[in-house]
Amino acid sequence: MPVGELQDVFGGVEAEVPSGLADHLRDVALVDHHVHGVFTAPLDRADFEASINEGSTDPVPAFMSQFDSPLGLSIRRWCAPLLGLDALASADDYWARRAELGPDDLAKLMLPAAGVSRWIVDTGFKGDLITVPERLTELSGVPSSEILRLERLAEDLLETGTSPDDFPDAFRSALRVAADSPDVVGTKTISAYRTGFDIDWSRPRDTDVVAHARELAAQPHPLRLASPVLIAFAVHEAAAHGLPIQVHVGFGDRDLDLHRTDPMLLLPLLRRLTPVPVLLLHCYPFHRQAGYLAQSFDNVNFDVGLAINYLGVRSTGLVAEALETAPFAKQLYSSDAFGPPELHVLGSVLWRRSMGRVLGGWVRAGDCTEQDAIRIVDMIAVDNAERVYGV
Repeated sequence: MPVGELQDVFGGVEAEVPSGLADHLRDVALVDHHVHGVFTAPLDRADFEASINEGSTDPVPAFMSQFDSPLGLSIRRWCAPLLGLDALASADDYWARRAELGPDDLAKLMLPAAGVSRWIVDTGFKGDLITVPERLTELSGVPSSEILRLERLAEDLLETGTSPDDFPDAFRSALRVAADSPDVVGTKTISAYRTGFDIDWSRPRDTDVVAHARELAAQPHPLRLASPVLIAFAVHEAAAHGLPIQVHVGFGDRDLDLHRTDPMLLLPLLRRLTPVPVLLLHCYPFHRQAGYLAQSFDNVNFDVGLAINYLGVRSTGLVAEALETAPFAKQLYSSDAFGPPELHVLGSVLWRRSMGRVLGGWVRAGDCTEQDAIRIVDMIAVDNAERVYGV
């Protein structure tokens, strides 16, 4: 169901967006190339508000509400009408109505409103709390593909009894299975959270991999891979098996050291990596660096998902900056939505609205034609993801 059938994503800014571009942006069915499932259990208000704060893992302080944030304001603006409320209904009214619906009802109501044609799903984080790809497909009515998280694969192998001596070959075997699976279209590393990017990215020898696997296997379960050697091994092996590699960059929760997630620190890896597609995810506040890398390396692509939701109305500026340097064929749409289905909707609505305002300005200034703008939309919304992942 296109977003335009449910709400006018260009309400209040109609004069900024040429009509043909606006119509196309309302109707284009996106490939969300990096997303997670929706919650499977009901939430109380405290847990919901915690789930719409990316950075902190603490309870929301009593002196504030996460509804009083750019994301909270966007939820009231764009998701309230999906619940039969007026746009910008109060936080209390929004919560009262939302609490009347179960998780499946919320998902069935909101997921189609994102106007997505395919979800490409990372299942490696808190998989016991959110829907698997197959269930996301059932709730939304559109197909899903899967991303294999490299650190989770390594941890699973060692937790389930793989000998450290056998670990390198077992990891390669698992990647061969993934490469042959029609459901798995790529891999992901969360090295940003585990080591930062300022590590030795050279391809390690198997003897070194075995030694570090032995150290990891000796730790208490559940295991947490934080070895630069094992992370470098995993990334090089994924590339050797021809699997696209997603890399979390920049904005995330406080478990990471933000200054160590500048993608420029990946230059030693990019210069020696087997040339498979590399997808730099999120990237804020390093989106200009990501654009430079996408311009400089034929196999590097990026998105500004996640941050779009959290910047809310200011996401238009982020989208404009993302379009500054990189070729349009190197950018992809993502929401990085996790948990509340509001995030799956908002990623789409805010991106469409931002693209319309930015490209509409270009058209009105005579810097591109309306048809040029529509072609740019199609590349970022659909075409680039289909090419990179082969979906």
